[in-house]
Amino acid sequence: MVLVPMTALAAGLLFATSASTAQGTDLRADRRLQLTELIARERADVSRREQDAAELRAEVQALSDRAAASDVRVAGAAAAQELELAAGLVPVSGPAVTVSLDDAPRREGRPALSDDPDDLVVHQQDVQAVVNALWSGGAEAMTLMGQRIVSTSAVRCVGNTVILHGRVYGPPFVITALGDPDALRDALDSDPGVLVFRTYVDRFGLGYAVRTQRSVTLPAYDGPLELPSVTTPPRS
Repeated sequence: MVLVPMTALAAGLLFATSASTAQGTDLRADRRLQLTELIARERADVSRREQDAAELRAEVQALSDRAAASDVRVAGAAAAQELELAAGLVPVSGPAVTVSLDDAPRREGRPALSDDPDDLVVHQQDVQAVVNALWSGGAEAMTLMGQRIVSTSAVRCVGNTVILHGRVYGPPFVITALGDPDALRDALDSDPGVLVFRTYVDRFGLGYAVRTQRSVTLPAYDGPLELPSVTTPPRS
């Protein structure tokens, strides 16, 4: 019998505590309200993050589009620059090798070293042999008598003069090539046409000089378009 009053008293205290805590509200309803608000806040936060992500994606896409367009422009400019360089339309600078070819000097009061005047002068094929050797040695650009040589340049020989781009030049004929000096010199030393010319240098006193320059500037090509030259038969 004692347990019944104690149980009733405990139940009364529990009801009183619940009423005080709820302050006249439904505790379960309050929990449902808090959960609803939390979900609403989370949804709003997710929505904001999604919007931020969408804006970032749009910004990245715009930057990518601009970068792609810029790359196209840069690539186009680089290609144009390469074409200009290959066509010789821009000046170029760098280390170089210069080759000078000259006729045999006159021997005043003494007989010539050969009865054949052709043995004593520089010919078109001699100039062409040097030019070809320098190209094969990796020359990046070249001039003859200060004029830029390009793929359509025609070197023609009339007597002991050379005609290039409509201009006539007498000896010595000076050829300058930009590139690795060691490779250019090696190409000259191993070219058959140049080697033949050097035998005439030794036999008949023609001039042949090679010098290395640390840095030279070759002008842009400004001559007319011409058909490539036809090389005459080499010296025998």
